Amino acid sequence: MSSDDKRSDEPDAGAPEQLALIRETVRRADVPRAKPRTWRGAALAKDLPVARVLVNKGALHLDQYFDYAVPEELDAEAQPGVRVRVRFGAGGRNVRGGRREGGGLIDGFLVERLAESDYSGALAALASVVSPEPVLGPELLGLARAVADRYAGSLADVLQLAVPPRNARAEAKPSPEPLPPPPPPAPGTWQRYAQGPAFLSALADGGAPRAVWTALPGPHWPQEIAAAVAATLASGRGALVVVPDGRTAGRVDAALTGLLGEGRHATLTAGSGPEKRYREWLAVSRGSVRAVVGTRAAMFAPVADLGLVAIWDDGDSSHSDDNAPFPHVREVLELRAAHGRCAFLLGGTSCTVEAAQLVETGWALPLRADREQLRTAAPLVRTVGDGELARDGAARAARLPSLAWQTVRDGLRTGPVLVQVPRRGYAPRLACERCREPARCRHCAGPLEAPDQQDLNCAWCGLAETSWHCVACGARRLRAQIVGARRTAEELGRAFPAVPVRTSGRDHILDSVPDQPALVVSTPGAEPVADGGYAAALLLDGWAMVGRPDLRAGEEALRRWTAAAALVRGQPEGGTVVIVAEPTLRPVQALVRWDPVGHARRELAERAELGFPPVSRMASVTGTAEALAAFLAAAELPADAQVLGPVPVPGGQPGRPRRPSDAPVGETWERALIRVPPGSGAALAAALKAAQAARLSRGGGGGGAPGPVRIRVDPPDIG
Repeated sequence: MSSDDKRSDEPDAGAPEQLALIRETVRRADVPRAKPRTWRGAALAKDLPVARVLVNKGALHLDQYFDYAVPEELDAEAQPGVRVRVRFGAGGRNVRGGRREGGGLIDGFLVERLAESDYSGALAALASVVSPEPVLGPELLGLARAVADRYAGSLADVLQLAVPPRNARAEAKPSPEPLPPPPPPAPGTWQRYAQGPAFLSALADGGAPRAVWTALPGPHWPQEIAAAVAATLASGRGALVVVPDGRTAGRVDAALTGLLGEGRHATLTAGSGPEKRYREWLAVSRGSVRAVVGTRAAMFAPVADLGLVAIWDDGDSSHSDDNAPFPHVREVLELRAAHGRCAFLLGGTSCTVEAAQLVETGWALPLRADREQLRTAAPLVRTVGDGELARDGAARAARLPSLAWQTVRDGLRTGPVLVQVPRRGYAPRLACERCREPARCRHCAGPLEAPDQQDLNCAWCGLAETSWHCVACGARRLRAQIVGARRTAEELGRAFPAVPVRTSGRDHILDSVPDQPALVVSTPGAEPVADGGYAAALLLDGWAMVGRPDLRAGEEALRRWTAAAALVRGQPEGGTVVIVAEPTLRPVQALVRWDPVGHARRELAERAELGFPPVSRMASVTGTAEALAAFLAAAELPADAQVLGPVPVPGGQPGRPRRPSDAPVGETWERALIRVPPGSGAALAAALKAAQAARLSRGGGGGGAPGPVRIRVDPPDIG
């Protein structure tokens, strides 16, 4: 028997210990238990007990950080960059035990930890840490702040675009270990460009060259982008490539995989799905992968030690975000190149006015091939004007000139033929056959269209029209003003009955077609890639693209034509392109000479004379007449600002998606353009942001002016 057992038999031997245990239990019960999400009575973290949080509120008057107390139980997880939940909107009235309580739960990001707050009142406590994964690093936070300031937006709105939604299953999986840098790639087809090998060498040596690259037509540009990425990775740095759509991302992804192998790059596209996309994004954020290719949202990808940012086809409208504050990929990547001192590559088969300005100001250098290389790679371009169409009986009967029919017939002997039509459907716009009066709906005056061969519907309200007659002359027969892709495919199918006809458009887009005789009818931007290139291409209804009432109509038409013609085989292989448009038009002449850079430079010179963007900075302010007038009167615009307008803006069309620039259906809005010279863009954005924040803080009415006011800096469409 041990001494302890012996003492346990004595009476009252364990009483003092039992009494002490009872007293300790009672003492602990008297301490109020901390309630989750309020943490009333809970001890705070001993070190850095204050958390500075960016709440997920996009309102401009709330574009600031808010301080919260850090409970001791959340001390380890509440680190800078993590997602948190906080109570917001309670005010200073509900304070208990030194803690502010009440308000609704809202998501946010923990920006930093502090020893004390500069706020003198009581602080609310962090409700919870959503995830210990740090997703908002200092570089991403600084970039988001710069983008918000440039576009007169809020930091929270930018982070909504920059940080993807959380997926717990993807977050729980570890990312792979990073691979060592690959060897520098061979120049390959970059040798076709005078400065191409030197550009790759500068990237491999850790340099930061800036270039505007006019790519030669043909299938080699994805491999050339992959070589630029590989050269950057060889220097131990990261690379980011942003393309306009998922199909293009797939081509660059395949080129990167073929050159670098698996595991060296991530693909960030909306088509990947939320879990896979977030898993790829985490691999980039954790440093496991240093190369990224993706669509628009990838412009904020947190690539470690970024050495190259690249954008392909910057004139595509997909590069401009439709969500506030409406940033453009090109401008965001310019900010990343300037702040991060990394290389910059803007590429495309065409050239935008903004790209020409980068070269004109010396910010970037041109990267082009000589004329000899261009003559080898580009197809032969021929034109059909209005005069030839008037003399061509076949063209009057079937809308296609004899030259186009002959080009199709010759091309089908060796491969597929591409036909680009600027409208989808069967007969998108109709008019009276006798007097050419546009056919309009009796209910809403919208344009009538024939999406198929039989039905006649209104493009605005969607109502069917069964007994139309012309209000001007009484005739009952219609003609097509613009023939759509389906009608064109039907006509070509009758003319070439033994040849398969494929269509590619918004409803069904083809990725590729085999190297076999076929007719491929496509709308602009939906052209599939042909194995071995197209034997020929027809670009129909060029007037419909050039004649749009838009400042960028000519530039956009040339970009669409160049992108389609670049899929055609080179002239030495017999590749031919026929464009049905007036030959004297400047974009048509630029296509014939294959000189998109010269066209962009002339456009830039004309805009400089007129004071239009990108030479000047411009912002659009839209709202009801009363709200717009009150906003402009209250805004403290820069002294050199010039207000153009206001003018009425078109309303949204019933039955169709409303664009950001359209007024709500049934409302009358006005738009004013505010223009400032170079150097005053930051002051203009700050003034607009301050005026909007003051207006929202007063309840949105702004001194009795009802209705919202929308601000867009650098609008892509100014009419």
